[in-house]
Amino acid sequence: MTAKAKPHPAQEAIDPKKALVPSVQRVNERRVSRGFWPKISRTAARIPFADQVLAVWYAARDPETPTAAKGIMLGALAYFVMPVDAIPDVFAGIGFTDDAAVIAALIATLSANIRKRHRDQAAQALERLKAQ
Repeated sequence: MTAKAKPHPAQEAIDPKKALVPSVQRVNERRVSRGFWPKISRTAARIPFADQVLAVWYAARDPETPTAAKGIMLGALAYFVMPVDAIPDVFAGIGFTDDAAVIAALIATLSANIRKRHRDQAAQALERLKAQ
C-alpha cells in the first residue's frame, strides 16, 4: 500500500474542488491578505497582466461578488502570491507564464463577476503603482 502524496499548497489553492472548502478559503484569504500588495507592487511594471490580477483582487474583495466566485478568485490570487509555484517567478521571461495562465483561465470562467468598477479600480491602482 502506498501513501498518497499530499498536493503542493499551490495546487491546492487553485484546485476548484478544494478552493471552495472553507478551511482552504481561509488559508487562501490569509495568503492573499499578507502577500498580494507586496508582490503586485514589486511586479506590476514587469507583468503585462497586472491589470487583470488587480481586477480579480477588487472583484474578490467586493461584497457583491458571489461566495463561490470569491473562493476561486482567492485561490488564483493565492497561487499568484505563493513564492513557490510551477514556474518560479525568478526566471526572466517565463517565470510568470503559469500565473498568467491561471489568471486568464479564471477570467475566462468568471468574467461575469469582474465588473467595470473592478477594472476601473484596477486601472487606477496600476497607474499609482507604476508612478512609484
